[in-house]
Formats: sequence, C-alpha cells, structure tokens
Amino acid sequence: MDRDVDPLVDDPRGAASRRTVLVALAANAAIMLVKVAGGLLSGSSALLAEAAHSVADTANEGFLLASLRRSTRAADDEHPFGFGQERFLWAFVAAVGIFVAGAGFSAYQGVEAILGGGEASSFTLTYAILAFALVAEGISLVRAVRQTRGEARDGGLSLRAHLRASRDPTTKTVVYEDTAAVTGNLVAIAGVALHELTGSSAYEGVAALVVAGMLVVAAALLARDARSLLVGQAATPQERADILAVLDARPEVEEVLQLLTMALAPDRLLVAVRVDLAAGIDSERIEEASTEIERELRRRVPAVAEVFLDATDRERFARSVRRPLGVRP
Repeated sequence: MDRDVDPLVDDPRGAASRRTVLVALAANAAIMLVKVAGGLLSGSSALLAEAAHSVADTANEGFLLASLRRSTRAADDEHPFGFGQERFLWAFVAAVGIFVAGAGFSAYQGVEAILGGGEASSFTLTYAILAFALVAEGISLVRAVRQTRGEARDGGLSLRAHLRASRDPTTKTVVYEDTAAVTGNLVAIAGVALHELTGSSAYEGVAALVVAGMLVVAAALLARDARSLLVGQAATPQERADILAVLDARPEVEEVLQLLTMALAPDRLLVAVRVDLAAGIDSERIEEASTEIERELRRRVPAVAEVFLDATDRERFARSVRRPLGVRP
C-alpha cells in the first residue's frame, strides 16, 4: 500500500487489463483513421456515424490506459487510501465520452441523412472499410471477452453475472464498447446495402440512429456502474457474508453491531466493524484477537485491504442510532 505498484509485475490481473486496453486502443485508432477517411470520401452517413463511434472509443481507451497507471500511485497524506478510485472516475468520463462524442454525432448524421438526403456513396469502399473494422473490433472483443470469462470462472459466476458484479471498469468498458462497435458495423453494413438496393440514403440515416441508440445504452450501463463505485459502493453480498462469517466464528465477538464496507479500488475493500465483545476479555487479548480477525478476513476475502474494528457497547450503540446499519448482507 505504501509504494507504487507496477501493474505489469505486481498485479497479473491489472497487467491483463492493460494488454486488453492496448489491443482495443490500437485497433480503434487504426479503424478511426480508416473510417474518417472513408466516410469523407464516400459520403456515407452510416460510415461517418461509425467513425464518430471509433473516435469516442479511441479517446476512452486512452483514458482507461492512463487510469490504470494513475491508480497505482502510492498513498500520501492527502489520499491515505491510495488512488484506486481513479479507475472509477475515468470509467465515468469514458461513459460521458461515448454519449457525447459517439451517440451525439451519430444521431446528427442519421437525422441529416433522413431529412436532407446525402451524396451517392462509394459502396465498394464503404463495404471494405466496414469489413475491416468488423474484423479488427471483433478481435479486440474476443480478447476482452476471453479475459472477462476467465475472471468470471475464477469467481464461480456466469459471464453476465460477472459483468454486473465486477468492480473492475476497465475490461468491462472494452467489452461494452466492442460489443456496440461490432453490432454497429453490422447495422451500418445493412444500412449501406439498403441504400445501394433502393437508392435512398435514408436507410443509412436509420442505421446511424440505431448506432446512436446502442451507444446511449452502452454509455448508460457504464455510467451507472461507475457512479455507484464513485459514491462508495459496498462489498458484494457474498463478500459481506464471508466477512460476517469470520466475525461470527470468533468467541470474542458477542455480536456484530454494524458492518460498513466500501470499494477503494477494483481489488481493494475498506472494512469497518462495530462489535460488542464478550465480557471479561482483557486488553491484551483484544489486541491479539483483532490481529487474528484481520488476518482471517484477508485470507477469506482477498480484496480486504483496510480493516477497522471498533469495540462498542451494545446498549450505548442502540441509543446512538435508531437501528444497526448494514449488519446483514
């Protein structure tokens, strides 16, 4: 906790997340350049909408990559619990970027194509660029899903359950972005094909609006998760149950009066507990028991990083609050 952590050496999962983001960043940067050039040359609204999507994705992955490094800075006097929550902050910024830069411009292109028509597209060029993007973003998505599925397997969860429960916003963001990107490319191809068959550019406009809608959904999901983490999300129900099991098993603990937890980083939890101790325990035994409880909590729940145990009289605590908070998960 008192030193910088190199994610490539000290944290294998962090190193895997960094590689996943680097792959996604490289893929989206290349796709962005190709789509922007192709969109301007062909006049395709669907392709320009996808270009905006790639611009947003590239910027977001840059934010995520920076957050991985910034979050490992050593704790200091002004930030005694470290900088792990930088990961949550930049994930929220990424969600805003998807909404503003991606969805906003895609919606604009769609409305313009529907209301005002558009230039005749170079269909061959458009198809070639969208096919290239589909392959590149598909490779990035496969990597992100493979890493996420491995993490889900380690936690005994399904992929969907892990995506909902995971506190790591980095790989989750890449999965959501690349899923939207792959689906968006397929929608764009369909819009271009209908334009070619019918001669109406409105179909590309509709495709651009569909892409915008998907980006809004992806941004909303990411913003929801990041917001919850930024405002002090608790440990998962299973983690809280495991913490309580450790405390309940201790003969020194008469009753757990209050359990408070908060995520300091994707893999770091703060645990604060008020307990009513059994009668007759001397101060030396209390110190020994506290050390043993802290050790057992870290063994049972590896994410536990900071533990604060407060011996509190049950009756005094009952008078100070209307009801115990957070005792049971």
